[in-house]
Amino acid sequence: MSEPELVKNDDENRYELRAEGERIGFIDWVRDGHIVELTHTEVDPAHGGKGYAAMLADFALADIRDAGLNVKATCSFVARHIENNPEFGSIHVA
Repeated sequence: MSEPELVKNDDENRYELRAEGERIGFIDWVRDGHIVELTHTEVDPAHGGKGYAAMLADFALADIRDAGLNVKATCSFVARHIENNPEFGSIHVA
């Protein structure tokens, strides 16, 4: 399998992880003004244990930070990821 590709899919409000043309993981988001709420993270169980959820979270959070926006993490995985990665703490809002 080739290296997975990270994509922002604006049409479906998702950050996606794709491998060989197939979506193997995603984070759903909703934007309200300057806040992007990350609501759900999912990785296909066949691809679990490879750090793909963390890769998706890093991609999504960096994109939000680089756009000058803030993030609200209602997804428990993303909330824990922010706690464990202080470089994203400055964009997190409760």
